[in-house]
Amino acid sequence: MNDTPRHRPTRAELDAARGTRLPDLIADDLTVLLVGINPGLSSAVAGHHFATPGNRLWPALYRAGFTPRLIDAAEENRLLDLGIGITSIVHRPTSRAAELTAPEYVAGGRHLRELVLARRPAWLALLGVTGYRAAFNAPDATVGRQSLTIGTTQVWVLPNPSGLNAHYPPSALAVEFAKLRVATGLPDRSAVLGNGPFPNRS
Repeated sequence: MNDTPRHRPTRAELDAARGTRLPDLIADDLTVLLVGINPGLSSAVAGHHFATPGNRLWPALYRAGFTPRLIDAAEENRLLDLGIGITSIVHRPTSRAAELTAPEYVAGGRHLRELVLARRPAWLALLGVTGYRAAFNAPDATVGRQSLTIGTTQVWVLPNPSGLNAHYPPSALAVEFAKLRVATGLPDRSAVLGNGPFPNRS
């Protein structure tokens, strides 16, 4: 893990980040394409996905067995070697997801469909049921495997790893991530939780 002290963005840097776009971390034929709602301003300044302090994506990936050790946002490119990529529903960086509009979610859902058909990940995993509901017109969706498929790509909804999501403490978050890992057939690279309690389907 990168132990370099994290730079705290200035207000000017955060404001300037509103007009930027964080590139997708993506390749063809990935096992899992993770989908955040949209980049936070801190992530946009850092130039890495899920770099906002307090975000729990990286510990959840490790504890669930997706990564062999805890990595951080600055090492995100290592995910590609593990068959994992990252994109967003909406690419406009904001300080809060509440700043996004309904049309942005709908347009983001259309773009995701096009991206998936072009890149062909085995699984599309959306990080947050609220974003999935808005982007895919699925108001009754819950966490877990979805009936929707996009081409040959299967769809799963994970809890939002934001530190503000009090419904899922770190242990529960890791369990939900591990359910997806088992469903994808990826090996348990960390052995923190193990395979035992996780079914192949939600």
